[in-house]
Amino acid sequence: MTEPAEPAARRRPRKRVNYGTGREALLSAAVRVVARGGLRKLTYRAVAEEAGVTHGLVVHHFGSRDALIEEALTHAIRSSLSSSALEPGTGEAADFSTGLTQMVESGPDAQAFQYELLLESRRRPELLPHLRALYDEYFDATRRELSQMLPGPVDQGLSRMVFATLEGLVLHQLVFGEREVIEDALDELRSVLCLLAERRADDSADGDGTPSDG
Repeated sequence: MTEPAEPAARRRPRKRVNYGTGREALLSAAVRVVARGGLRKLTYRAVAEEAGVTHGLVVHHFGSRDALIEEALTHAIRSSLSSSALEPGTGEAADFSTGLTQMVESGPDAQAFQYELLLESRRRPELLPHLRALYDEYFDATRRELSQMLPGPVDQGLSRMVFATLEGLVLHQLVFGEREVIEDALDELRSVLCLLAERRADDSADGDGTPSDG
């Protein structure tokens, strides 16, 4: 016996998409699939079903599953960078990562997708070069912002420590919620950065032979 066809009213409608917006829609669908079920659930058919398009359209846009993974990772990180206020460009500690908690609330799947791939890279080392290259964008954005905020050079250790703090807070909010707790933690981080900026400014003034305020 053959399985009866699903009634038309219950089928997910297929969407007509063009190459530009369609590609973004498929990448967002891939992110959601992985965020819910892990990388093992990422197939052309799963992405097509999530996006409400034909299986062939996903194949058309992405030549391989690996290409789909790489582009979805790029998409997730660029989306996070644009919405997190990691790099507001003002040079003020009070503005640093002001949009972080809102980013997690509005796009939890993008964050979960990145953590899924980080863990998967322990089993699939071939993912590491892509993750490292894309995470370098996070590291560079953090370092650029700290360089505007703090007198003197910002070394790799400091920028990685600050980014690791932010990433840990994102993971905490993603798993436990507690937005108010995360906001308090971010306020504490900004206070520490303010103190560091003041100390460096005083040290610089002393080094120039100019009396410091303290």
